[in-house]
Amino acid sequence: MEYVYAALILNETDAEINEDNLTAVLEAAGVDVEESRVKALVAALEDVDIDEAVEEAAAVPAGGAAPAPAAADEADAGEDEPDEAEEEAPADDEDDEEEEDASGEGLGALFG
Repeated sequence: MEYVYAALILNETDAEINEDNLTAVLEAAGVDVEESRVKALVAALEDVDIDEAVEEAAAVPAGGAAPAPAAADEADAGEDEPDEAEEEAPADDEDDEEEEDASGEGLGALFG
């Protein structure tokens, strides 16, 4: 993880993300630098727009990932067909109110 943080620091300071700069940041942080990991990270980030990647990551809701494009397309395709729940008759509102009242009584008994 330190390697990625070092790359983010370099990006934030508009410094070039290369092996020398990345190694310098890691050594300054007291990390025991592995040259192979530095080379791999520099190669992996070669064609990546880090600012754009950070913005996309920030747009993903907490606790979940954004849907894959194929999954989103499949979900859109099924919108024309009505769901089984929609085909059923709407539930009686009076039943819902009675259930809410009953659950409220139970909580009231617990807390006095």
